[in-house]
Amino acid sequence: MKQGLSLRVSQHLALTPQLQQSIRLLQLSTLELGQEVEQMLDENPFLERSDEQAEREEFGLAQADTPVSSGDREQEFAVSNVEHSSTSTSASDNSYEDERTPLTADDGPDWDGDGSTEMAPDDGEWGIEAKARANNLQDDENTDATELARSQESLPSFLHRQALALRLSPEDSAALRFLIESLNDDGYLEESLPELARTLNPADEEALDQLVHHFSVALGLLHSLEPVGVGARNLAECLQLQLRAQLRDCPVEEDIQYELLEVALRICAQPMELLARRDIKRMVQLGVGSDALVREAIACIGRLEPKPGRRFVDVERNIVVPDVLVVPLAANAKNAQMKFRVMLNPEVMPRLRVHDIYANVLRNHRGGKESGGHAALQQRLQEARWFIKNIQQRFDTILRVSTAIVERQKSFFQHGELAMRPLVLREIADELGLHESTISRVTSAKYMATPFGTFELKYFFGSGLGTESGGNASSTAVRALIKQFISAESDKKPLSDNQISEMLKEQGIECARRTVAKYREGLKIAPASLRKAL
Repeated sequence: MKQGLSLRVSQHLALTPQLQQSIRLLQLSTLELGQEVEQMLDENPFLERSDEQAEREEFGLAQADTPVSSGDREQEFAVSNVEHSSTSTSASDNSYEDERTPLTADDGPDWDGDGSTEMAPDDGEWGIEAKARANNLQDDENTDATELARSQESLPSFLHRQALALRLSPEDSAALRFLIESLNDDGYLEESLPELARTLNPADEEALDQLVHHFSVALGLLHSLEPVGVGARNLAECLQLQLRAQLRDCPVEEDIQYELLEVALRICAQPMELLARRDIKRMVQLGVGSDALVREAIACIGRLEPKPGRRFVDVERNIVVPDVLVVPLAANAKNAQMKFRVMLNPEVMPRLRVHDIYANVLRNHRGGKESGGHAALQQRLQEARWFIKNIQQRFDTILRVSTAIVERQKSFFQHGELAMRPLVLREIADELGLHESTISRVTSAKYMATPFGTFELKYFFGSGLGTESGGNASSTAVRALIKQFISAESDKKPLSDNQISEMLKEQGIECARRTVAKYREGLKIAPASLRKAL
């Protein structure tokens, strides 16, 4: 075998730590970004909050409209390809990850920059506009709304408070308390009484029967508490408990109402599939009652509460804070088109800066005895600088994309969702000189406050349906049109999917019946058979 030397030229793309962090910050939501900022403030001593308004970087909004160079665009396309390939190699990388030696200051990520931006010696310039988040919990006058929402009484505590008014033996009181704690969020008792008794590990069958007896007594007491229907084992029993409570409160002289409630009880004793399908003909054949009484009884059942514990559920209330604000501006002339101002929400922008004192101390003590420690601190300082830059670049990109969306969907901001036009990620990407993957990251979990409400940026993108004129209609506008048709329909004769499809064709929109059914289900609208009034 002959040995020799050869020269080979090849291109290799490496994602620098700065670029990786920029990509990761871009796809984070507002809440996740806040958590990332808090973590970085805890880990990096050179990073601190700033109450002063700092100057923006040279690559910020002032450079937002600068054309993207061909080299940068090729790099972005290459980054997208690298990300797709990295998912296939992540499994193999985990196999030898534990064998790696700990990183030292020299081996860690290089935060000295990638050569694209020259670092300034003055650390006082680093920062980003935003207000520092106030601690609402320390101010009684500015109590957090979410904390007030979570302070509502739960279903178990509400039932326990009622049980205190009952004079029960210690055994029955303990059994009732056990059943209350076994309810689910809807107020149902999912497990049977013997199954609940077995969870207490009785000594023998006699002890098991005694536990079941105490649970049976406690279940009757539970059914007498508010809200009516709590402690039911299934939907039929829940409805029957509420109907029996109405029967007890119904005056004797009201024979018609009493008969109606009895028919409703007989309906609930039948399989629930008949009630779900509102199969009135089958119910009349089973001898439940006359056609008119069955119809009225079904309407009476529809006014009951299928989930007694619904109003006690402590639902996590996620308050959406918009990243972008769109404010309409008055037109100068009568026939002039309305203009809109697009701006970032300062409430979601963290105001950060590099700690001046620490940075100056590190600058004045270069070349000390502990050169390794100095290099590690220098790396931390550079990491803080790039973190601030990447956050600023994230918000600049969000603002650029949002501005382009507002320009493309200007009709929506004037007339609402019926005027929405088709829009795909490629259009915005080509206009701004970015990759589609970048637009997808920007529009995910980012929200825009508009005159018609707050929407996710992805809401403004949608496919198009063909029209008779040869143009396209947005799928969002078609959904809004379907909702408008259904809201104006007759309760006696609701519109079928086929009729809605024909009405859309009259408007010049080609939409098949299956597409109408898909959009209707997406809007969570019941079919025509269930929308029909009895």
